[in-house]
Amino acid sequence: MKFSKIIASSGEWLSGDGPHRNIVVSSRVRLARNLREKPFPGWAKKAERLEVMRQVKTAVENLPEMSDSYSENLEALSPLEKQVLVERHLISREHAAKGVGSAVVMNAPQTLSVMINEEDHLRMQAICCGLQLDKVFGMINRVDSELEEVLDYAFDSSLGYLTACPTNVGTGMRASAMLHLPGLVMSEQINKIVNSVNKIGLAVRGLHGEGTEAMGNLFQVSNQTTLGETEEEIIGRLNRVIEQILEHEQNARALLAQRKSVTLHDQIGRAYGVLSHAYSMSSKEALNLLSVIKLGVDLGVFSEPCRFPVDELFIETQPAHLQKGAGTQKMSADERDSLRAAIIRAKLSQVQEPDIAHLKARTPDPADDQNDE
Repeated sequence: MKFSKIIASSGEWLSGDGPHRNIVVSSRVRLARNLREKPFPGWAKKAERLEVMRQVKTAVENLPEMSDSYSENLEALSPLEKQVLVERHLISREHAAKGVGSAVVMNAPQTLSVMINEEDHLRMQAICCGLQLDKVFGMINRVDSELEEVLDYAFDSSLGYLTACPTNVGTGMRASAMLHLPGLVMSEQINKIVNSVNKIGLAVRGLHGEGTEAMGNLFQVSNQTTLGETEEEIIGRLNRVIEQILEHEQNARALLAQRKSVTLHDQIGRAYGVLSHAYSMSSKEALNLLSVIKLGVDLGVFSEPCRFPVDELFIETQPAHLQKGAGTQKMSADERDSLRAAIIRAKLSQVQEPDIAHLKARTPDPADDQNDE
């Protein structure tokens, strides 16, 4: 598979269908593994990294799940191509900084990807649309079992799988869900939810993981510890917490539509107006406004066929995707902002205008608002 084919397809995790997909953008499970008696990538010499890469890459390419895979050494990819993979959540920012001795292998639907010689010898993940943590765990667990037949993993009978970072020792698993939570943000409940989740040993991070901002009202919720719990226990606990967050988000949206429908409609209308007519748009502004449009689709203000074009814009308007689509390795910030606005205008020109009557029909009587206050 060529890189151009990766760009041409949005990936099943974005374009597919899954439970609660209006709130849960994706579910992902990642496993960290290392080879026995081989130095971790951060301590390995170049020849050692190359040896591990060849061994692991061959094993991964031979998996049945990778029969039509994209496989490439990282030094063969340009910085722009690496960033495209980061924006698609197929490799990490840390892996994108690697070169000789590192590689990536992924399947055609982009639901399975394996980073070779990132922080660990293998960082493999499965990702699907909607709340499907059990499904993605099953997918990556099969891959892990198949690889364990041909690779000698570093494993300790009391500690579990050995990893470069102590926080990954044990199952070596990170399970996460990407959630779209505009209702909780608009109703100013998000900090309360984040604090509650942190207190029970889960982490809430931004769009691209640790240390990144939650742009577009997108939040990653994941487990923090991997030692002392089985994979099934981690998945079960995360599922229960996400279901509770889902309920809070649904309630927040319902209350906004019931009590603040004029304000809600105003935000949706303004977002649509700005996106439809702007000639310069930063990445952060685009994501935040697209989040409001996405909420409008969920609330029926826009028709259901509008959902996929709007979801696509979350990826297509990212900096590396803009430059790759334009066929250039370098663009100024102003050029990117101009191109981003043009792409959004063109796509939204095919989307019907917001159905004002849909929310106006639910607008409460002003006297009710005064009583609420």
